[in-house]
Amino acid sequence: MFQIKTLSKEAIPKALERVERYRLLNEPAVAVSICQDILQVEPGHQQALVMLILALTDQFSQNASVGMNQVLELVPRLQGDYERAYYTGIIHERQARARLNRSYPGSEFDAHDLLREAMTWFEKAETLRAAGDEDAVLRWNTCARIVMERNLKPRPRDDSRPSLE
Repeated sequence: MFQIKTLSKEAIPKALERVERYRLLNEPAVAVSICQDILQVEPGHQQALVMLILALTDQFSQNASVGMNQVLELVPRLQGDYERAYYTGIIHERQARARLNRSYPGSEFDAHDLLREAMTWFEKAETLRAAGDEDAVLRWNTCARIVMERNLKPRPRDDSRPSLE
């Protein structure tokens, strides 16, 4: 249908500024598009990958078609172990918040499980962090507070056995 135009390498720094601006304007779909343009030119651009992950997770609450697995597929492209652990935690945390916002039957159980998974990833990131980088600690605390404030619990086990007829 259309031929996507290619961004010049010189335009990447200004394009990254635009990504941040569109995220702040709550227009994550535009930010995603710009990240895709950057990654078309430089497939391994780490800042563009991080911003793409964040812009996609910004859409979790608004757009159910943006799935967690789609975003998790980007994580292996991140270069550092810390970054992979930290952003995997972010993805889980943001999906948990989206589930709480949707408020469907069982959403609180799903959110609990996702937050606990996020906390596990943040704990891993904490062991890999640079000195003075407390971002993983801050995110872990945020998840813990959500679980405690909302009194989220794990899904009850179904111990019933099917009857044989």
